[in-house]
Amino acid sequence: MVVIGSLALFTLILVVVFGSIAVMYNMLVDARNKANNAWYQISVQLKRRRDLIPNLVEVVRGYMKYEQETLQRVIEARTKAVAANTVKETSEAEKELSAALGRLFALFERYPQLKADETVLRLQEQLTTTENQLSFSRQYYNDCVMELNNRIQKFPTNIIAAIFSFKPMDYFEIMPEEKEAPKVDLNF
Repeated sequence: MVVIGSLALFTLILVVVFGSIAVMYNMLVDARNKANNAWYQISVQLKRRRDLIPNLVEVVRGYMKYEQETLQRVIEARTKAVAANTVKETSEAEKELSAALGRLFALFERYPQLKADETVLRLQEQLTTTENQLSFSRQYYNDCVMELNNRIQKFPTNIIAAIFSFKPMDYFEIMPEEKEAPKVDLNF
């Protein structure tokens, strides 16, 4: 009887240990897949943004004959963003692209007819909508990455993560101009 009881206890312990390992492993897989899916959602928004840029450049090119350097910077930044492969590379390339677009939009003030052009206004609106969607996607992605990274670092899941080679993921960083609130001057 003692042997059967010992065997049953040993079997129960094995089931609990392997069951716990399986649960932790599955939690890590779920968190990783959720973060990857969130990255794919960002990729969709980035592609949409990058697809709108050539149209905008073509429309404004005729108006901005003397601003070809700015247009070239936008085109180069877009090309770099398209070529980026990792989250870190994409984050850096998108910072450059946002800065180049910001300079381009700042130049619109010099061209009143450009500011009034319906196609330009529509493209600007689409870019603004895409930027908003990108912001929400980026926030969701970073939340998913935080969840995965926490699971990888916390005990006892960190042991399972190390055994099965789960690696922390990079955050998609906020653009530098978004870190500070814009300054408003109400003096007219």
